[in-house]
Amino acid sequence: MKIYELSMKQAMDKLNSGELSAQELVKGLLERINDKEPQLHALNFLCEKTALEEAKRSDERRAKGCALSGFDGIPAIIKDNICTEGIATTCSSRMLENFVPPYDAHVIERFKALGIITLAKSNLDEFAMGSSTENSAFKVTANPWDLKRVPGGSSGGSAAAVSAGYAPLALGSDTGGSIRQPASYCGVVGLKPTYGAVSRYGLVAFASSLDQIGPFTRTVEDAAYAMNAICGHDRRDSTSINIKHPDYSEGLRDGVKGMKIGVPKEYFAEGLGADAKAAVIDAMKTYEKLGAMVEETTLPTFDYALSAYYIISSAEATSNLSRYDGVKYGHRAKKYDGIVDMYVQSRNEGFGPEVKRRMMLGNYVLSSGYYDAYYLKALKVRTLIKNDFDSLFGKYDCILSPTAPSPAFVAGEKSDPIQMYMTDVYTVPVNIAGLAAVSIPYTLSKDGLPIGVQLIVKPLDEQKMLRAAYALEREIAPIGAPAFKGGEQA
Repeated sequence: MKIYELSMKQAMDKLNSGELSAQELVKGLLERINDKEPQLHALNFLCEKTALEEAKRSDERRAKGCALSGFDGIPAIIKDNICTEGIATTCSSRMLENFVPPYDAHVIERFKALGIITLAKSNLDEFAMGSSTENSAFKVTANPWDLKRVPGGSSGGSAAAVSAGYAPLALGSDTGGSIRQPASYCGVVGLKPTYGAVSRYGLVAFASSLDQIGPFTRTVEDAAYAMNAICGHDRRDSTSINIKHPDYSEGLRDGVKGMKIGVPKEYFAEGLGADAKAAVIDAMKTYEKLGAMVEETTLPTFDYALSAYYIISSAEATSNLSRYDGVKYGHRAKKYDGIVDMYVQSRNEGFGPEVKRRMMLGNYVLSSGYYDAYYLKALKVRTLIKNDFDSLFGKYDCILSPTAPSPAFVAGEKSDPIQMYMTDVYTVPVNIAGLAAVSIPYTLSKDGLPIGVQLIVKPLDEQKMLRAAYALEREIAPIGAPAFKGGEQA
Protein backbone atom coordinates (compact mmCIF):
# COMPACT_ATOMS: atom_id res chain seq x y z
CA MET A 1 0.00 0.00 0.00
CA LYS A 2 1.34 3.41 -0.98
CA ILE A 3 1.74 6.12 1.68
CA TYR A 4 -0.97 8.29 0.15
CA GLU A 5 -3.44 5.39 0.31
CA LEU A 6 -3.17 4.99 4.10
CA SER A 7 -6.14 5.79 6.27
CA MET A 8 -5.44 7.90 9.34
CA LYS A 9 -5.75 4.86 11.64
CA GLN A 10 -3.34 2.87 9.46
CA ALA A 11 -0.87 5.76 9.49
CA MET A 12 -1.20 6.11 13.27
CA ASP A 13 -0.53 2.39 13.76
CA LYS A 14 2.55 2.51 11.53
CA LEU A 15 3.90 5.60 13.30
CA ASN A 16 3.32 4.15 16.75
CA SER A 17 4.88 0.80 15.82
CA GLY A 18 7.93 2.41 14.24
CA GLU A 19 7.17 0.93 10.82
CA LEU A 20 6.88 4.44 9.38
CA SER A 21 8.40 7.73 10.48
CA ALA A 22 6.57 11.05 10.45
CA GLN A 23 9.18 12.41 8.04
CA GLU A 24 8.61 9.52 5.64
CA LEU A 25 4.86 10.07 5.88
CA VAL A 26 5.07 13.80 5.20
CA LYS A 27 7.57 13.37 2.36
CA GLY A 28 5.37 10.71 0.74
CA LEU A 29 2.34 12.99 0.89
CA LEU A 30 4.31 15.96 -0.43
CA GLU A 31 5.33 13.85 -3.43
CA ARG A 32 1.66 13.05 -4.05
CA ILE A 33 0.72 16.72 -3.77
CA ASN A 34 3.46 17.82 -6.15
CA ASP A 35 2.30 15.18 -8.62
CA LYS A 36 -1.44 15.90 -8.56
CA GLU A 37 -1.85 19.53 -7.52
CA PRO A 38 -1.14 20.96 -11.01
CA GLN A 39 -4.35 19.19 -12.10
CA LEU A 40 -6.45 19.54 -8.97
CA HIS A 41 -5.84 23.09 -7.64
CA ALA A 42 -7.08 22.08 -4.19
CA LEU A 43 -4.59 24.06 -2.09
CA ASN A 44 -4.01 27.74 -1.44
CA PHE A 45 -0.79 27.26 0.56
CA LEU A 46 1.59 24.35 0.99
CA CYS A 47 3.44 24.40 4.32
CA GLU A 48 6.29 22.15 3.11
CA LYS A 49 9.14 23.53 5.19
CA THR A 50 7.28 23.79 8.49
CA ALA A 51 5.59 20.41 7.97
CA LEU A 52 8.96 18.70 7.52
CA GLU A 53 10.33 20.47 10.59
CA GLU A 54 7.32 19.37 12.65
CA ALA A 55 7.67 15.82 11.35
CA LYS A 56 11.31 15.75 12.44
CA ARG A 57 10.36 16.94 15.93
CA SER A 58 7.61 14.31 16.07
CA ASP A 59 10.10 11.56 15.24
CA GLU A 60 12.48 12.84 17.91
CA ARG A 61 9.69 12.80 20.51
CA ARG A 62 8.68 9.28 19.60
CA ALA A 63 12.30 8.07 19.69
CA LYS A 64 12.53 9.40 23.26
CA GLY A 65 9.24 7.70 24.19
CA CYS A 66 7.42 10.98 24.74
CA ALA A 67 5.02 11.24 21.81
CA LEU A 68 2.35 13.87 22.45
CA SER A 69 -0.45 11.41 21.54
CA GLY A 70 -1.30 8.59 19.19
CA PHE A 71 -1.90 11.28 16.57
CA ASP A 72 1.66 12.65 16.84
CA GLY A 73 3.05 13.05 13.32
CA ILE A 74 -0.26 12.79 11.45
CA PRO A 75 -0.47 15.45 8.68
CA ALA A 76 -3.72 17.36 8.13
CA ILE A 77 -5.01 19.87 5.62
CA ILE A 78 -6.87 22.91 6.95
CA LYS A 79 -9.62 24.83 5.18
CA ASP A 80 -8.38 28.34 4.49
CA ASN A 81 -11.03 30.02 6.66
CA ILE A 82 -9.58 28.54 9.88
CA CYS A 83 -6.96 30.77 11.50
CA THR A 84 -3.40 29.49 11.64
CA GLU A 85 -0.77 31.57 13.41
CA GLY A 86 1.93 32.69 11.02
CA ILE A 87 0.21 31.06 8.00
CA ALA A 88 -2.02 33.13 5.74
CA THR A 89 -5.77 32.70 6.16
CA THR A 90 -7.48 34.23 3.13
CA CYS A 91 -10.96 32.67 2.95
CA SER A 92 -10.09 32.50 -0.78
CA SER A 93 -10.95 36.20 -1.00
CA ARG A 94 -9.11 39.25 -2.28
CA MET A 95 -10.37 40.97 0.85
CA LEU A 96 -8.05 38.84 3.04
CA GLU A 97 -5.42 38.01 0.45
CA ASN A 98 -2.54 39.17 2.67
CA PHE A 99 -3.98 38.40 6.11
CA VAL A 100 -1.74 36.36 8.41
CA PRO A 101 -3.45 35.63 11.76
CA PRO A 102 -1.54 36.36 14.97
CA TYR A 103 -3.24 33.40 16.69
CA ASP A 104 -4.47 29.85 16.12
CA ALA A 105 -8.06 28.68 16.01
CA HIS A 106 -9.05 26.42 18.90
CA VAL A 107 -9.00 23.34 16.65
CA ILE A 108 -5.44 24.19 15.57
CA GLU A 109 -4.41 24.58 19.22
CA ARG A 110 -5.82 21.11 19.84
CA PHE A 111 -4.00 19.72 16.79
CA LYS A 112 -0.68 21.15 17.97
CA ALA A 113 -1.20 19.73 21.46
CA LEU A 114 -1.70 16.29 19.87
CA GLY A 115 1.22 16.62 17.46
CA ILE A 116 -0.95 16.84 14.33
CA ILE A 117 0.94 18.63 11.57
CA THR A 118 -0.54 21.34 9.34
CA LEU A 119 0.45 20.27 5.83
CA ALA A 120 -1.48 22.83 3.74
CA LYS A 121 -4.38 25.29 3.61
CA SER A 122 -7.13 24.31 1.19
CA ASN A 123 -9.15 26.28 -1.35
CA LEU A 124 -12.82 27.11 -0.75
CA ASP A 125 -15.69 29.16 -2.07
CA GLU A 126 -15.00 32.75 -0.99
CA PHE A 127 -15.89 33.20 2.70
CA ALA A 128 -17.45 29.69 2.49
CA MET A 129 -20.32 31.00 0.32
CA GLY A 130 -20.91 28.47 -2.42
CA SER A 131 -21.48 24.84 -3.29
CA SER A 132 -18.83 24.11 -5.91
CA THR A 133 -15.53 25.86 -5.02
CA GLU A 134 -15.95 27.84 -8.24
CA ASN A 135 -16.36 31.07 -6.23
CA SER A 136 -12.77 31.21 -4.98
CA ALA A 137 -10.96 34.42 -5.93
CA PHE A 138 -7.80 32.42 -6.70
CA LYS A 139 -8.59 29.18 -8.53
CA VAL A 140 -11.26 26.62 -9.38
CA THR A 141 -10.69 23.25 -7.70
CA ALA A 142 -11.33 20.11 -9.73
CA ASN A 143 -12.88 16.82 -8.63
CA PRO A 144 -10.26 14.02 -8.60
CA TRP A 145 -12.82 11.56 -9.95
CA ASP A 146 -13.38 13.70 -13.05
CA LEU A 147 -11.30 16.83 -13.51
CA LYS A 148 -14.06 18.51 -15.54
CA ARG A 149 -16.40 18.34 -12.54
CA VAL A 150 -16.59 20.33 -9.32
CA PRO A 151 -15.61 18.89 -5.93
CA GLY A 152 -18.59 20.52 -4.21
CA GLY A 153 -18.37 23.35 -1.74
CA SER A 154 -17.66 25.33 0.11
CA SER A 155 -15.01 22.94 1.53
CA GLY A 156 -14.21 21.53 -1.89
CA GLY A 157 -10.45 21.89 -1.51
CA SER A 158 -10.41 19.81 1.69
CA ALA A 159 -12.67 17.11 0.24
CA ALA A 160 -10.70 16.87 -3.00
CA ALA A 161 -7.41 16.75 -1.07
CA VAL A 162 -8.43 13.76 1.08
CA SER A 163 -9.92 11.99 -1.93
CA ALA A 164 -6.74 12.54 -3.95
CA GLY A 165 -4.45 11.24 -1.22
CA TYR A 166 -2.90 14.52 -0.10
CA ALA A 167 -3.54 13.68 3.57
CA PRO A 168 -5.65 11.22 5.58
CA LEU A 169 -7.37 14.07 7.46
CA ALA A 170 -8.68 17.50 6.55
CA LEU A 171 -10.80 20.09 8.30
CA GLY A 172 -13.69 21.93 6.73
CA SER A 173 -16.55 24.08 7.89
CA ASP A 174 -20.23 23.32 7.40
CA THR A 175 -22.81 26.13 7.38
CA GLY A 176 -25.44 24.48 5.20
CA GLY A 177 -23.75 21.33 3.91
CA SER A 178 -20.25 22.53 3.09
CA ILE A 179 -18.63 19.39 4.52
CA ARG A 180 -21.20 16.74 3.63
CA GLN A 181 -22.00 17.75 0.04
CA PRO A 182 -18.35 17.84 -1.14
CA ALA A 183 -17.73 14.60 0.78
CA SER A 184 -20.46 13.00 -1.32
CA TYR A 185 -19.07 14.44 -4.57
CA CYS A 186 -15.49 13.35 -3.82
CA GLY A 187 -16.19 9.92 -2.30
CA VAL A 188 -14.96 10.53 1.26
CA VAL A 189 -16.47 10.66 4.74
CA GLY A 190 -17.58 14.13 5.85
CA LEU A 191 -18.95 14.79 9.33
CA LYS A 192 -20.82 17.87 10.57
CA PRO A 193 -20.77 17.77 14.41
CA THR A 194 -23.51 19.06 16.68
CA TYR A 195 -23.55 22.85 16.81
CA GLY A 196 -21.35 23.77 19.77
CA ALA A 197 -19.46 20.48 19.96
CA VAL A 198 -16.42 22.03 18.26
CA SER A 199 -15.29 25.55 19.10
CA ARG A 200 -15.74 28.18 16.40
CA TYR A 201 -12.97 30.33 17.89
CA GLY A 202 -10.67 31.20 15.00
CA LEU A 203 -13.13 30.16 12.30
CA VAL A 204 -13.75 33.20 10.11
CA ALA A 205 -17.48 33.73 10.53
CA PHE A 206 -19.99 33.31 7.72
CA ALA A 207 -23.25 32.69 9.60
CA SER A 208 -22.49 32.38 13.30
CA SER A 209 -25.58 30.42 14.33
CA LEU A 210 -24.99 27.82 11.61
CA ASP A 211 -21.20 27.45 11.16
CA GLN A 212 -19.46 24.35 12.49
CA ILE A 213 -16.00 22.88 11.93
CA GLY A 214 -15.79 19.18 11.08
CA PRO A 215 -13.50 16.52 9.56
CA PHE A 216 -13.00 14.84 6.19
CA THR A 217 -11.52 11.34 6.33
CA ARG A 218 -11.39 8.19 4.22
CA THR A 219 -13.19 5.95 6.71
CA VAL A 220 -15.84 6.22 9.41
CA GLU A 221 -13.31 4.96 11.97
CA ASP A 222 -11.01 7.84 11.05
CA ALA A 223 -13.91 10.27 11.47
CA ALA A 224 -14.43 8.96 15.00
CA TYR A 225 -10.77 9.53 15.85
CA ALA A 226 -10.93 12.99 14.28
CA MET A 227 -13.89 13.85 16.50
CA ASN A 228 -11.82 12.86 19.52
CA ALA A 229 -9.20 15.34 18.34
CA ILE A 230 -11.40 18.37 17.72
CA CYS A 231 -14.32 18.20 20.18
CA GLY A 232 -14.08 20.02 23.48
CA HIS A 233 -15.23 23.04 25.45
CA ASP A 234 -13.70 26.44 24.78
CA ARG A 235 -14.59 29.39 26.99
CA ARG A 236 -13.75 31.81 24.15
CA ASP A 237 -16.76 30.54 22.18
CA SER A 238 -19.99 31.37 24.02
CA THR A 239 -21.84 28.66 22.06
CA SER A 240 -19.33 25.93 22.97
CA ILE A 241 -21.05 23.11 24.89
CA ASN A 242 -19.42 22.44 28.25
CA ILE A 243 -19.65 18.65 28.56
CA LYS A 244 -17.26 15.73 28.78
CA HIS A 245 -17.15 14.29 25.29
CA PRO A 246 -17.03 10.50 24.96
CA ASP A 247 -14.42 8.50 23.06
CA TYR A 248 -16.15 8.49 19.70
CA SER A 249 -14.23 5.41 18.56
CA GLU A 250 -15.82 3.27 21.30
CA GLY A 251 -18.78 1.11 20.30
CA LEU A 252 -18.20 1.45 16.56
CA ARG A 253 -18.53 -2.30 16.07
CA ASP A 254 -21.70 -2.74 18.16
CA GLY A 255 -23.92 -2.85 15.08
CA VAL A 256 -27.42 -1.54 14.43
CA LYS A 257 -29.58 -4.47 15.48
CA GLY A 258 -32.72 -3.04 17.09
CA MET A 259 -31.97 0.50 15.92
CA LYS A 260 -34.87 2.47 14.42
CA ILE A 261 -34.14 4.46 11.28
CA GLY A 262 -36.57 6.91 9.70
CA VAL A 263 -36.56 8.00 6.05
CA PRO A 264 -38.65 11.16 5.46
CA LYS A 265 -40.72 10.89 2.29
CA GLU A 266 -40.05 14.57 1.51
CA TYR A 267 -36.45 13.66 0.62
CA PHE A 268 -37.76 11.66 -2.35
CA ALA A 269 -39.68 14.51 -3.95
CA GLU A 270 -39.01 15.96 -7.40
CA GLY A 271 -35.38 16.93 -7.89
CA LEU A 272 -33.76 13.78 -6.50
CA GLY A 273 -31.68 12.09 -9.20
CA ALA A 274 -32.06 8.41 -10.00
CA ASP A 275 -28.54 7.50 -8.81
CA ALA A 276 -28.95 9.18 -5.42
CA LYS A 277 -32.43 7.72 -4.94
CA ALA A 278 -31.21 4.20 -5.74
CA ALA A 279 -28.36 4.57 -3.23
CA VAL A 280 -30.71 5.50 -0.37
CA ILE A 281 -33.16 2.71 -1.20
CA ASP A 282 -30.30 0.21 -1.25
CA ALA A 283 -28.99 1.59 2.07
CA MET A 284 -32.45 1.07 3.58
CA LYS A 285 -32.36 -2.58 2.52
CA THR A 286 -28.84 -2.99 3.89
CA TYR A 287 -29.89 -1.65 7.29
CA GLU A 288 -32.89 -3.98 7.37
CA LYS A 289 -30.57 -6.90 6.60
CA LEU A 290 -28.40 -5.82 9.55
CA GLY A 291 -31.35 -5.95 11.92
CA ALA A 292 -32.44 -2.32 12.04
CA MET A 293 -36.06 -1.26 11.67
CA VAL A 294 -36.39 1.11 8.72
CA GLU A 295 -39.59 2.92 7.86
CA GLU A 296 -40.87 5.88 5.91
CA THR A 297 -41.74 8.96 7.93
CA THR A 298 -42.42 12.65 7.30
CA LEU A 299 -40.68 15.97 7.91
CA PRO A 300 -43.49 18.45 7.11
CA THR A 301 -41.35 21.60 7.15
CA PHE A 302 -38.65 20.22 4.83
CA ASP A 303 -39.79 22.32 1.86
CA TYR A 304 -39.24 25.56 3.80
CA ALA A 305 -35.75 24.81 5.09
CA LEU A 306 -33.77 26.02 2.08
CA SER A 307 -35.57 29.37 1.93
CA ALA A 308 -35.20 29.90 5.68
CA TYR A 309 -31.53 28.99 5.46
CA TYR A 310 -30.66 31.52 2.76
CA ILE A 311 -32.51 34.28 4.59
CA ILE A 312 -30.88 33.56 7.97
CA SER A 313 -27.39 32.84 6.63
CA SER A 314 -27.36 35.89 4.37
CA ALA A 315 -28.54 38.14 7.20
CA GLU A 316 -25.80 36.85 9.49
CA ALA A 317 -23.21 37.10 6.69
CA THR A 318 -24.09 40.73 6.13
CA SER A 319 -23.49 41.45 9.79
CA ASN A 320 -20.26 39.43 10.00
CA LEU A 321 -18.73 40.85 6.82
CA SER A 322 -19.45 44.46 7.76
CA ARG A 323 -16.10 44.50 9.59
CA TYR A 324 -14.18 44.38 6.30
CA ASP A 325 -14.09 48.09 5.51
CA GLY A 326 -10.52 48.70 4.37
CA VAL A 327 -9.57 50.40 7.65
CA LYS A 328 -8.58 47.89 10.33
CA TYR A 329 -7.33 45.06 8.09
CA GLY A 330 -8.13 43.50 4.77
CA HIS A 331 -8.03 44.96 1.27
CA ARG A 332 -7.98 48.73 0.86
CA ALA A 333 -8.53 50.37 -2.54
CA LYS A 334 -5.66 52.48 -3.83
CA LYS A 335 -7.87 55.09 -5.50
CA TYR A 336 -10.83 56.70 -3.76
CA ASP A 337 -12.38 60.08 -3.07
CA GLY A 338 -13.00 60.44 0.65
CA ILE A 339 -13.65 57.89 3.38
CA VAL A 340 -17.10 56.76 2.19
CA ASP A 341 -15.78 56.13 -1.30
CA MET A 342 -12.85 54.26 0.27
CA TYR A 343 -15.32 51.90 1.98
CA VAL A 344 -17.24 51.42 -1.26
CA GLN A 345 -14.21 50.86 -3.49
CA SER A 346 -12.43 48.58 -1.01
CA ARG A 347 -15.45 46.34 -0.57
CA ASN A 348 -16.26 46.37 -4.27
CA GLU A 349 -12.73 45.25 -5.15
CA GLY A 350 -12.32 42.86 -2.22
CA PHE A 351 -15.53 40.84 -2.47
CA GLY A 352 -16.56 38.53 -5.32
CA PRO A 353 -19.97 38.25 -7.00
CA GLU A 354 -21.46 35.51 -4.78
CA VAL A 355 -20.47 37.25 -1.55
CA LYS A 356 -21.96 40.50 -2.84
CA ARG A 357 -25.16 38.69 -3.82
CA ARG A 358 -25.63 37.28 -0.32
CA MET A 359 -24.76 40.55 1.38
CA MET A 360 -27.36 42.35 -0.72
CA LEU A 361 -29.94 39.70 0.19
CA GLY A 362 -28.97 39.96 3.85
CA ASN A 363 -29.30 43.74 3.90
CA TYR A 364 -32.67 43.46 2.19
CA VAL A 365 -34.19 40.98 4.65
CA LEU A 366 -32.87 42.99 7.62
CA SER A 367 -34.16 46.34 6.33
CA SER A 368 -36.89 48.07 8.34
CA GLY A 369 -39.63 47.40 5.81
CA TYR A 370 -38.91 43.70 5.38
CA TYR A 371 -37.46 42.46 8.68
CA ASP A 372 -40.77 41.02 9.92
CA ALA A 373 -41.80 39.66 6.54
CA TYR A 374 -38.57 37.76 5.89
CA TYR A 375 -35.98 37.49 8.66
CA LEU A 376 -38.37 37.17 11.59
CA LYS A 377 -40.52 34.69 9.66
CA ALA A 378 -37.44 32.64 8.78
CA LEU A 379 -36.53 32.42 12.47
CA LYS A 380 -40.04 31.14 13.23
CA VAL A 381 -39.71 28.54 10.45
CA ARG A 382 -36.39 27.53 11.97
CA THR A 383 -38.16 26.75 15.24
CA LEU A 384 -40.77 24.68 13.41
CA ILE A 385 -38.06 22.68 11.62
CA LYS A 386 -36.28 22.01 14.90
CA ASN A 387 -39.57 20.90 16.46
CA ASP A 388 -40.20 18.51 13.57
CA PHE A 389 -36.79 16.92 14.04
CA ASP A 390 -37.33 16.69 17.81
CA SER A 391 -40.54 14.79 17.09
CA LEU A 392 -38.74 12.41 14.73
CA PHE A 393 -35.99 11.71 17.25
CA GLY A 394 -38.66 10.75 19.74
CA LYS A 395 -39.34 7.77 17.45
CA TYR A 396 -36.07 7.11 15.61
CA ASP A 397 -32.39 6.74 16.45
CA CYS A 398 -31.24 8.05 13.06
CA ILE A 399 -32.62 9.69 9.95
CA LEU A 400 -31.37 8.35 6.60
CA SER A 401 -31.38 10.57 3.52
CA PRO A 402 -29.53 11.45 0.33
CA THR A 403 -26.58 13.79 0.83
CA ALA A 404 -26.94 15.56 -2.52
CA PRO A 405 -29.52 15.31 -5.32
CA SER A 406 -26.96 14.04 -7.83
CA PRO A 407 -23.27 13.25 -8.34
CA ALA A 408 -20.81 16.08 -8.96
CA PHE A 409 -21.78 18.33 -11.86
CA VAL A 410 -19.59 19.78 -14.60
CA ALA A 411 -17.87 23.06 -13.73
CA GLY A 412 -19.82 26.02 -15.10
CA GLU A 413 -22.97 23.96 -15.53
CA LYS A 414 -25.01 25.69 -12.79
CA SER A 415 -24.75 29.36 -13.66
CA ASP A 416 -28.21 30.02 -12.19
CA PRO A 417 -27.80 30.69 -8.43
CA ILE A 418 -31.07 28.90 -7.61
CA GLN A 419 -29.86 25.71 -9.31
CA MET A 420 -26.64 25.95 -7.32
CA TYR A 421 -28.47 26.51 -4.02
CA MET A 422 -30.62 23.44 -4.64
CA THR A 423 -27.55 21.19 -4.39
CA ASP A 424 -27.71 21.75 -0.61
CA VAL A 425 -31.40 20.99 -0.24
CA TYR A 426 -30.80 17.80 1.80
CA THR A 427 -28.09 19.21 4.03
CA VAL A 428 -29.34 22.64 5.18
CA PRO A 429 -32.08 21.33 7.53
CA VAL A 430 -29.36 19.83 9.74
CA ASN A 431 -27.70 23.22 10.28
CA ILE A 432 -31.02 24.96 10.78
CA ALA A 433 -31.77 22.59 13.67
CA GLY A 434 -28.20 22.35 15.07
CA LEU A 435 -28.01 18.59 14.55
CA ALA A 436 -25.14 16.21 13.76
CA ALA A 437 -24.86 14.44 10.40
CA VAL A 438 -22.38 12.45 8.36
CA SER A 439 -22.08 11.63 4.67
CA ILE A 440 -20.46 8.33 3.77
CA PRO A 441 -19.49 7.18 0.27
CA TYR A 442 -21.99 4.49 -0.70
CA THR A 443 -21.66 3.63 -4.38
CA LEU A 444 -20.78 4.96 -7.82
CA SER A 445 -23.21 6.43 -10.32
CA LYS A 446 -23.66 5.03 -13.82
CA ASP A 447 -20.98 7.53 -14.88
CA GLY A 448 -18.52 6.25 -12.27
CA LEU A 449 -18.94 9.18 -9.84
CA PRO A 450 -19.28 8.88 -6.04
CA ILE A 451 -22.70 8.94 -4.40
CA GLY A 452 -22.98 9.51 -0.65
CA VAL A 453 -25.80 8.86 1.79
CA GLN A 454 -26.44 10.93 4.89
CA LEU A 455 -27.19 9.92 8.46
CA ILE A 456 -28.68 12.53 10.83
CA VAL A 457 -28.98 12.27 14.62
CA LYS A 458 -30.14 14.44 17.49
CA PRO A 459 -27.65 16.81 19.16
CA LEU A 460 -24.64 15.14 20.80
CA ASP A 461 -25.57 11.67 19.53
CA GLU A 462 -22.52 11.34 17.28
CA GLN A 463 -21.48 8.03 18.87
CA LYS A 464 -24.69 6.37 17.70
CA MET A 465 -24.42 8.03 14.29
CA LEU A 466 -20.87 6.77 13.82
CA ARG A 467 -21.90 3.27 14.91
CA ALA A 468 -24.66 3.24 12.28
CA ALA A 469 -22.32 4.66 9.64
CA TYR A 470 -19.63 2.12 10.45
CA ALA A 471 -22.11 -0.77 10.17
CA LEU A 472 -23.15 0.44 6.73
CA GLU A 473 -19.56 1.01 5.62
CA ARG A 474 -18.62 -2.57 6.53
CA GLU A 475 -21.42 -4.01 4.39
CA ILE A 476 -20.76 -2.14 1.16
CA ALA A 477 -17.97 -2.59 -1.36
CA PRO A 478 -15.35 0.18 -1.31
CA ILE A 479 -15.88 2.64 -4.15
CA GLY A 480 -12.18 2.59 -4.99
CA ALA A 481 -9.74 5.38 -5.77
CA PRO A 482 -10.42 8.47 -7.89
CA ALA A 483 -9.64 8.06 -11.58
CA PHE A 484 -8.45 11.61 -12.35
CA LYS A 485 -10.54 11.26 -15.52
CA GLY A 486 -9.62 13.84 -18.09
CA GLY A 487 -6.05 14.00 -16.80
CA GLU A 488 -3.11 11.88 -15.81
CA GLN A 489 -4.11 8.59 -14.18
CA ALA A 490 -3.59 8.05 -10.42
